Amino acid sequence: MGVLSDLRELNGRQRSAFIASFLGWTLDAFDFFLMVFMLKTIAQQFGTDVKTVTFAITLTLAMRPVGALVFGLLADRFGRRPILMIDILLFSVLELASAFAPTLVALFVLRAAFGFAMGGEWGIGASLAMESIPPKARGLISGILQEGYAFGYLLASVVYGLLFDVIGWRGMFAVGVVPALLVMYIRRNVEESPVWEQVRARPQRGLLRSIRENWKLFLYVVVLMTAFNFFSHGTQDLYPTFLQTQHGFSTHVTSLISIVANVGAITGGIFFGTLSERIGRRSSIVVASLFGLLMVPLWSLSNGAVVLAVGAFFMQVAVQGAWGVIPVHLNELSPNEVRGTFPGFAYQLGNFLASANATIQAGIAERRGGNYGEALAIVGAIMAIVIAFLTAAGPEARGVVFEQGTGEMPVE
Repeated sequence: MGVLSDLRELNGRQRSAFIASFLGWTLDAFDFFLMVFMLKTIAQQFGTDVKTVTFAITLTLAMRPVGALVFGLLADRFGRRPILMIDILLFSVLELASAFAPTLVALFVLRAAFGFAMGGEWGIGASLAMESIPPKARGLISGILQEGYAFGYLLASVVYGLLFDVIGWRGMFAVGVVPALLVMYIRRNVEESPVWEQVRARPQRGLLRSIRENWKLFLYVVVLMTAFNFFSHGTQDLYPTFLQTQHGFSTHVTSLISIVANVGAITGGIFFGTLSERIGRRSSIVVASLFGLLMVPLWSLSNGAVVLAVGAFFMQVAVQGAWGVIPVHLNELSPNEVRGTFPGFAYQLGNFLASANATIQAGIAERRGGNYGEALAIVGAIMAIVIAFLTAAGPEARGVVFEQGTGEMPVE
């Protein structure tokens, strides 16, 4: 009841900011995850192997910190709302352009450009939402907001299952232009962040100075986000390939298992995000990641569609449960005047450092005779332990008031 009460208490401005941020991340993830279902088909189209095609994912992830930096700086300078609209339009157009790639190299270039645009959305959307809502609702909203990522994966799973056999991989990319319609909603309904309106009137220290003054915190967040991105991409990006190649499942079975996994992800994100208001950000992340460690054998080393679906559900409860705390955790740790840049840039730098994950896992699978399950298990188990350790050893700033003070965060 407390959860529902927190949602009902949001006013129109707060609800619109949250909806725009959630949908932005959902549709961003939808466009990204369409690619993971098509690795095998694209490899066949261009006469190569899955490992080579995974380089497109690496490029997308590698370019995300560049986009986070550029769009974050623009959002801190010109406001969250207008830059968010530009960013969404750009990644939608680039997704559509991927449908017309004449060669694999051209596809690589377009996916790198898509990664640049994709990199800006999370930081801007998260700061817009977190700066617009009351502190007591942050944990819940963080969980829901981050699971826009899982909901986007779920939508991609549904579209894959319904349309792929009809429209092929090029048609799937064409469907990815739909997020551009979100700009119309933002233009009509979303107001600028009230915290940005206040902060812009004061002298600004700038990103470089903020990083210099908080370099230990920034370095810690980048390392933490590297582990988190290995954890999420290591349990998601090659999972459809694992189901298709190692178990021989059809388009529809692969789609259904992916849908079940993302229902688990949404459940976990909301549950652990809300739980973080009670037991703290760090404790929630540690519990979720260790639960994921326990789920590894069921998720990637078992057999049968039903058993794998159950494992996928609970594994993503854990993975996205830990991730559900991240939007609020990073925004609370961030200095006020660079909140549009700091969380997103640190997050996407972690993405960059983990960007070779799909290629690394595909290589491990090849060396193990095509055993993708073992490759998934190795990365998933290691990252669960690393995240639990790093989080337990790190700072927390639960409940900090964004719009007051100079941006220095009280940490536990």
